[in-house]
Amino acid sequence: MSHMADLKPSRIAIIKPSALGDILHSLPVLTALRRRFPAARIAWLVNRSYDVLLRGHPELDATLAFERHPYRDGVFAGLRTQQAFLANLRREAFDLTIDLQGLFRSGLLSWMTGAKTRIGMSSAREGSRWFYTHLIPDGGFDVHAVDRYWKVIEALGDAPAQKSFRLLVQPEAQAWALDKLASLPRPWIAVAAGARWLTKRWPPGHFAELIRRAQARFGGSALLVGTPDERSLAEEAAQLISGPREVFAGSTSLSQLTALLAAADIVLANDTGPLHLAVALGKPVVAPYTCTSVRKTGPYGQFHRAVETQVWCQGREIRTCSRLECMAELTPDRLWPALEEILVSWQRNPLSA
Repeated sequence: MSHMADLKPSRIAIIKPSALGDILHSLPVLTALRRRFPAARIAWLVNRSYDVLLRGHPELDATLAFERHPYRDGVFAGLRTQQAFLANLRREAFDLTIDLQGLFRSGLLSWMTGAKTRIGMSSAREGSRWFYTHLIPDGGFDVHAVDRYWKVIEALGDAPAQKSFRLLVQPEAQAWALDKLASLPRPWIAVAAGARWLTKRWPPGHFAELIRRAQARFGGSALLVGTPDERSLAEEAAQLISGPREVFAGSTSLSQLTALLAAADIVLANDTGPLHLAVALGKPVVAPYTCTSVRKTGPYGQFHRAVETQVWCQGREIRTCSRLECMAELTPDRLWPALEEILVSWQRNPLSA
């Protein structure tokens, strides 16, 4: 890979369209690319639903957003949308494309950029590797996603000693969040009780038990966040909390969710998008890990605050399960020390939060 260190690209495309956690895990790559190629134009190809997360980022020159389901409004409308996006893509005249997604569609996008150098990961699937000019050995899916993507930076040479996460909070969303929280006592503890996988959903009652303990000793408010599909879980937890709480789940945009987590003093969440969003924002987090592995998908830099179940099937990434023994085994008692430590630190110096 020594010849890759000699590359001097002027126009770089990063392909990482989704999902929320995966995009966040890719942020150190962006920061390192900007440091490595300060004069280059860097654009990020992203699903439109996540464009707001990256738009205006100080280290990006552009986002190229596309519809995940372009034919939802009909075939002809979809074709026009696709043609406009592809024409814009070719006008960018990229000379280096980095595909961090590693699926057929992203590999095809890599090829369609027309870039002379197209980098992909050795873990790429669905035949996407056929679209690349260079494959980077990345250690496969037993390696944390942040470290796997970082292999590209190491291959390009002059890799920084540390990985940096930078994320922009939209000013209007920040003002909205601070207005919503102004009347609620601190510390503000954001709670994301939902998850797409049933096996990642630590019981709402467990989250509520931690909040009750926190409020009994430290006061504060619970900010229950999540998607519309997760609102019932947030409301279930809220009903079990007697202290100040506000349910935001299902009523926030992605930029508003980002602003709420940026304002929060602590984030308590399952292994899902809001957890990794909080990490990228530099927030202290506490997380229950039931079916996934901290080593592979833990909150980067805060692994010690993620607590794994100890049942026989721990970390096997099973999406559905009729037993769910992990939910009873991973009790609030096991997460309380991590939450208490953060709260004690906040109490000593609340202005640092």
